[in-house]
Amino acid sequence: MSNELEQEKVYSVSQLTREMKGILEGEFSSVWVEGEISNFLLHTSGHRYFTLKDADSQLKAVIWKFSAQGLTLALKDGLKVRAFGDITLYEKGGNYQLRVIKILAKGIGSLEEQFQKLKAKLLAEGLFEVEHKQPIPQFPNAIGIVTSPTGAAIRDIINICRRRAPMVRLVLRPTKVQGDGAAADIAAAIAEFNKWGEVDTIIVGRGGGSLEDLWAFNEEVVARAIFNSRIPVISAVGHEIDFSIADFVADLRAATPSAAAELATFDAVALLQFVRDSNDRLQRSLQRGLELRRERLHRLRQSRLFLRPAVMVEPFAQRLDEANLRLQNAVEKTMMKNSSRLETQHHKLEALSPDNVLKRGYAVIRKKTNHSVVKNASELVAGDKVDIAWADGSHDAVIE
Repeated sequence: MSNELEQEKVYSVSQLTREMKGILEGEFSSVWVEGEISNFLLHTSGHRYFTLKDADSQLKAVIWKFSAQGLTLALKDGLKVRAFGDITLYEKGGNYQLRVIKILAKGIGSLEEQFQKLKAKLLAEGLFEVEHKQPIPQFPNAIGIVTSPTGAAIRDIINICRRRAPMVRLVLRPTKVQGDGAAADIAAAIAEFNKWGEVDTIIVGRGGGSLEDLWAFNEEVVARAIFNSRIPVISAVGHEIDFSIADFVADLRAATPSAAAELATFDAVALLQFVRDSNDRLQRSLQRGLELRRERLHRLRQSRLFLRPAVMVEPFAQRLDEANLRLQNAVEKTMMKNSSRLETQHHKLEALSPDNVLKRGYAVIRKKTNHSVVKNASELVAGDKVDIAWADGSHDAVIE
């Protein structure tokens, strides 16, 4: 017996576990497993842990956080699913589990296919582009709500809106949110709000449910109604983990109906407090400015200039008088100088006057024939008649 044992290969636990890990992970790298979910746990890390079971066996499974992005199926205990992934073996614990990459509710594989096909089509058409997103009004007067009148979603929306902004008008357009005709009803409600034109924002949504329950929000008619809406649309379909086609097309996606109400309204209490604070700051600023101007006015009223304004004029008045005096002296001096010069010229002219020459005993002789002045004796001959003028009179004469 001892010899036989020595001839057999003996594994350590680690060696055997490692070899089993290689076999399992190599053999079951891409498998579909069908079963019912139990012990479902959404960890705070974002990973999802659960057990797949059937009548005879169970298999632990995990969906890592990065694989859960875009997950459209609301996982919960009792849900029958088909999970795709690979088997991994946790060496330290010696147990194995299914690492899920993709998961579908049993029997809805065609819906998932439809979802992905429509998503790809609308993406290619540009319906998800950011450039088409409309801004959500910050201070709406009225909000249109497209949802069931009896669901939890409408109660959550009303409660949040009444708490945050009770003055905002809420207008409900009751719609079917699941089943036959739901998609057409939702699309019609969005179109009616646009035609009416009395709301600033539209919230479209419902509470959580299975993929089948939420399917109306994955219909093309709803997606196009949201895209064509002139009024900004907030989608709020299911829970945070649920993503619908409506979410991709909407101007804003809310994780839940309650979150949609938060996003659509403003906090009136906080806004009122902001206005009050601003008013207080403005009042204090105005009061301080008024006090400063009063102090400045008081200083001006007490100033020497304000009390005796003539002080400003007196120096200039004195300078003006001095200037006038200098101007007057200059004019008088110029007039005296010019008067003296004029008198000198007058005496010169007087000295050269013919009358004064005659007064000194001289006489002027003119011919009687042409009254020309005779300047030389040769100009006269015997018999010429002349006029002889003196200072005190004249006489005619005949040259002999």
